[in-house]
Amino acid sequence: MKTRKHLAAEKKRCGSHNCAQAILCTYADKVGIDEETARNIANSFGAGMGNMEGTCGALIGAGITLGMFTKDRAKSMKGMKQIMTLFQQRNGATQCKQLKGVGTKVVLRECPDCVADAAEFLEEQLNQE
Repeated sequence: MKTRKHLAAEKKRCGSHNCAQAILCTYADKVGIDEETARNIANSFGAGMGNMEGTCGALIGAGITLGMFTKDRAKSMKGMKQIMTLFQQRNGATQCKQLKGVGTKVVLRECPDCVADAAEFLEEQLNQE
């Protein structure tokens, strides 16, 4: 698969999508849904799970995409663990507010870059299928 990580990052960068939507919409065709459905599925994951209190929205989008692609719980969970591990290693966190520096004023990674990273690691998993 030709990488789509730059396309996903641009969807976030231009403000048309939240982080989860940027991922899921970029790979909607791979999971058999249209972009409008993908956008609606990921609506509530802007600013991460729970408005910055939980997991980065890009990772959530990657998890939804992976689960829909594999249609297999064990494969999805194993692949998502790998995505989370790689993301944590590269960025130092998986929680939105930590990535954005809320409370520390130290931004670990900007949202479009988080989206690109999540897309890169997702593609590695999709290519294994």
